[in-house]
Formats: sequence, structure tokens, C-alpha cells
Amino acid sequence: MKYKAPRGTRDILPADSWKWEYVEEVFRETAERFGYKEIRFPVFEETELFARGIGDATDIVRKEMYTFSDRKGRSLTLRPEGTASVVRSFVEHNMGRSARVTKLRYFCPMFRYERPQAGRYRQFWQWGMEAIGSLSPAIDAEIILFSVRFFEGLGLKGTEARINSAGCPSCTPAYNDLLRKELEPKLERFCDDCRERYARNPRRMFDCKNDNCQTLLSDAPSILDALCDDCRDHLAKVEAHLAAISVPYVIDSGLARGLDYYTKTIFEIHYTKLGAQSALCGGGRYDELIKELGGNSTPACGVSAGVERLISALEEEGAFRDTAPGPDIYLVAGSDEAAESNVTLAARLREKFSVEMDYQGRSFNKQVQEAGRVNARFVIVNKGEGEPLKLREISTGWEASPGEGKLEDVIRDRMKG
Repeated sequence: MKYKAPRGTRDILPADSWKWEYVEEVFRETAERFGYKEIRFPVFEETELFARGIGDATDIVRKEMYTFSDRKGRSLTLRPEGTASVVRSFVEHNMGRSARVTKLRYFCPMFRYERPQAGRYRQFWQWGMEAIGSLSPAIDAEIILFSVRFFEGLGLKGTEARINSAGCPSCTPAYNDLLRKELEPKLERFCDDCRERYARNPRRMFDCKNDNCQTLLSDAPSILDALCDDCRDHLAKVEAHLAAISVPYVIDSGLARGLDYYTKTIFEIHYTKLGAQSALCGGGRYDELIKELGGNSTPACGVSAGVERLISALEEEGAFRDTAPGPDIYLVAGSDEAAESNVTLAARLREKFSVEMDYQGRSFNKQVQEAGRVNARFVIVNKGEGEPLKLREISTGWEASPGEGKLEDVIRDRMKG
């Protein structure tokens, strides 16, 4: 019997895993510049955390969670997103005890039971950031700016922020009533899911992917017409901050996020060169969630996105090099004696460089070919029998025969140059 990866999952092999490492490295470096520190949280949590945090009217909770009972009958769920877990950790460890804003980042796998299709998996990777402890619109603008800078660092220049407001508990009840009133005459023409959303939370109807439902919603009232003064003022200040830091943006009154915890600012970053599926990430403010999950009333804002979608976008745009990066050095042996001494030489060089060598007794020419195949930058030819080592840079043909004591210095200088 041949075992295969479960449906909706996949192996990320070395031919591609370097791309993931690169994206994570750029994410980490950019987040550090903005002051966001890493948090790692459990793969599974109590089911109630996600049901309350995400919202029981959402498709994630109703259809997509991997929920199971442990041996003591407790209901547990594989994490479908990161914010609820971050908030649980924030409350549990009393991270808000200082007056500082708590800034956290994560890069880890999530799990949702969805129909597998191109770019969508049941185990998928997600990056995210959360800023907890400030009502300031400057935090909203900072997270939007981070997203833009992150994508620029990966080579996606010319992104656009699309922003909207999700309202707040003061203004959304009236908006929900207005939506129900306006949509009731054509309710029977919506899909079954939308009719259920109509009763639970009519704003979730905007999440529907059904073209007919989107057409029916095209003339629905905009939440921008129903905002309270506080929400309207907050959105205006976010716009002012974005203009001041030169982040291109548009107001998109049709923008909705698929989670119930959002309040006030919601946003997506789009890269229009990708066509219809141009959204790279999304997020917003969730000022009520921490209180909902047992903490003190604490404002917060965050952003997240799937890594698979981002890597596909980078591949489409040719942002990656053609081949996987290789080792700094490949050691080629011209004799059995040289092969033995290369073991010691490799151990020494690995103190400063990445090094590969032959372990299969291949011929000299085969070893040279292998150095090229693995994309090594340098080849060191060791023929043994007292002959000096020869250093060659594969891409340029540059050669040198430094004494063994100067080898590391010559390589380092060449890499700098």
C-alpha cells in the first residue's frame, strides 16, 4: 500500500521550500522594524474559543472547522485562524498589564475543511500581526503600511489599500435592521446560506461568493451611510494618516471581512496586476473581541493572509529567482586521499559557509557537474598528493589558489565584492 498526503494537504519539497523560507525571512525582518515580536500558540484550542471569537454565523465556524473530542470528551478544534488564539494568550498571560501596546506576529499553519482547489488547502499557512492596546487610528495606518512595505520587500510594488468601516456596536444594529428591511422583498431569490445569514447577521451576506447573490446585493445600503459619529471620525483619521505617509488607498464601501469580530476599520491590500483575484491580505480593528473572550475591554487591530496565495502571486510576477539557492561551496575530490581530507576541510569551512561535497564516490567530472546542478557559488578542487587547493567561482570562471590558511579570507572577500 502506498500512503499519500491527506486530501487538501501537500508536501512542500526542497525545490519550493526555499521560497517559503524567503517569504518568512522578509516578513520577520519587516515586522521587527515595526516592533512586532513573535508569538507561537497551540495547534488546537477549546472549540468555544473559536465559536465565540470568530462568530457562530460565519462559514468558518458553521462549515469549516476541524473539531474533535479528546479522550475526556472535551471539544477541541484545530486553529482555523490566528487572532482568537492570540487574544486568548493575551488574556491568559495578562500581557496587557503594562501601559505599552502589545505587538505580536505569527507565521504558522492553520486548518479549515474546505473544498480543495487551486491555491486553497485544508492545511494552509498564514502570516499575521496583532497590535493590542490602542484606540489610535495611527495603529490602523501602521498595520496597513506594514503590509505595503512587506509586499514591496518581496518585489510587489504598486499595491493599493482598500478600506471600509465595519461600524461598531453603537451603529451596526441599526444598519442590520436597515439591511433586513431593504433585502426582505427579494430574500427568496438569495441562496440558502444567505437566507440563513439574513436571520443571524445580514452583514455576512456580503461574504457570499454566489454571483446571483452579489448582484442582488449591488444596490444594498452602504454601512458608510449608517456610521455613528465616532466611527466616521475614526475612518477619516485613518485616511488622513494614510495620505500623510503616502500609502495609496481607496474607500471601498462593498468591502466586507468574513469574521464577526471586526469593528471600525477593515481593509485589504490589492495588487491589481493579478486581475480579479488581486487581494493579498486583509484585516482590521476588533475592539470588542478581548472583552468577549474574558479580558478587560481592550482595543486592537490586526492583519493576516494565506502564504500559499502570496507565493503564487510572487511566482506569477517572476519575483523569485529561477532556481533554488545553493551552497556557498562544493568540494570536489580528485583522489581517494582528497575525498578523505575533504571531510575535515568541510567541517572547518562550515564554521563560516554552507558547504556540500560528494559522498558517493563519483568521478571527478561528475562531481563538477553536481556542483553546478546544486547551484554552488564556488568549487574547491582538492586533488590531493600535495597539490594546492584551487578555488573557482562558477558563474564568472574566476580562479585562485590561495594557501589553505587564507582560504576563508579569500572566499569572504570575493563574496563581499
